[in-house]
Amino acid sequence: MVNEVVLGQGQLKRARYAVAAVFCVHGAVTGSFATRIPWIQDHAAVSAGQLGLALAFPALGASVAMPLAGAVSHRFGARNALRGLIALWTLSLILPSFAPNLLTLCGALFVFGASAGMSDVAMNALGVEVENRMDRSIMSGLHGMWSAGALIGSAGGTLAAHLGSDARLHHALAAATLTALGLVACQGVLDLRSAPDEEPPPRFALPPRSALVIGAIGFCAVFAEGASLDWSAVYLRDVMDTSAGLAAASTTAFALTMAVARFAGDRIVDRFGAVRTVRVGGVLATAGGLLVVVAPHPAAAMAGFAFIGLGVAVVVPLAFAAAGRSGPNPSQAIAGVATITYTSGLIAPSAIGAVADATSLVVSFGLVTALAFGLVLGAGVLRSAGRESAKSGALPEAGAPARTLLLKRRKG
Repeated sequence: MVNEVVLGQGQLKRARYAVAAVFCVHGAVTGSFATRIPWIQDHAAVSAGQLGLALAFPALGASVAMPLAGAVSHRFGARNALRGLIALWTLSLILPSFAPNLLTLCGALFVFGASAGMSDVAMNALGVEVENRMDRSIMSGLHGMWSAGALIGSAGGTLAAHLGSDARLHHALAAATLTALGLVACQGVLDLRSAPDEEPPPRFALPPRSALVIGAIGFCAVFAEGASLDWSAVYLRDVMDTSAGLAAASTTAFALTMAVARFAGDRIVDRFGAVRTVRVGGVLATAGGLLVVVAPHPAAAMAGFAFIGLGVAVVVPLAFAAAGRSGPNPSQAIAGVATITYTSGLIAPSAIGAVADATSLVVSFGLVTALAFGLVLGAGVLRSAGRESAKSGALPEAGAPARTLLLKRRKG
């Protein structure tokens, strides 16, 4: 019995590193794509307005496809499902750069977003399962690996753009490399399978009420994150009258702050708990928003954006973790939270722009500050009965697939 426990812990450690590598690969695809958007725009010959329309299709595709992830995992098993979905995601990187016009670009980005969303749900569900069984926070670190992957992909894309390389060649090489790395990483993730007599989840279903409540917290965090990422440079340039270089540096600094905070987040969560961590984060983000609004100097505004990044960095990972423990179908709950957060990320940039057009950017970030305060008020929804039962000695329930976890010792 003791040997089996030790063996199980070793497998869990291996599974943690494997799913972390998958998160990194997933982020690298996003970073690789984002840096070549100007090239894709020129190749497809679309205007700025048309590009904005096209860039709504990844979120649309993700929202439509994410509920399917649970059914795919049920039919093929979690490891095989993730293997197929991550390959679909990495290979879909090729599609946008080959689009010759607006219509084909929208279609390519729809597929791009759909594969992103399904693989996102599958890898987060496996991450939550490892976290439950290790009885320690790992989701923040996993999302930190996603951020690291995005930075790596961005660095590669920046180099390719600097060298003037064709994005079709760049993305084909990146897709091939990331597909190989993703398939290797998937070999080590947990092999979850449903019981033979278990009813398959519905292909499309409304998210449970618990996911809607948890998703509201994720919505506030992602709105603040998206607004800061997309508008911090514009705010520094237009409101604080800084140089273009300093304005751009504020965005890079914000992204790095997010990544560092996510890597440190697991230790903080383990020590203080999810609810307290998010409440303190909400206070930091609210203070950061206020500092941005009243900043008398660019340095103060940049510090405000840094506080926003620190405050919201771990909220989405914790929201996914809470969703995965909130009911009998973790994939469905995670898909519901992911849909809400994707929607927030989609509307945040345009909402900030609309408010700024009607009033000013300062007022727009007053809205961000108000939503950040929502984290302070709503943090209690992240309290997990599953984590508490685990600490009392019971096995945490993470849904029917978790009850049939295959962690058997291989013979020979």
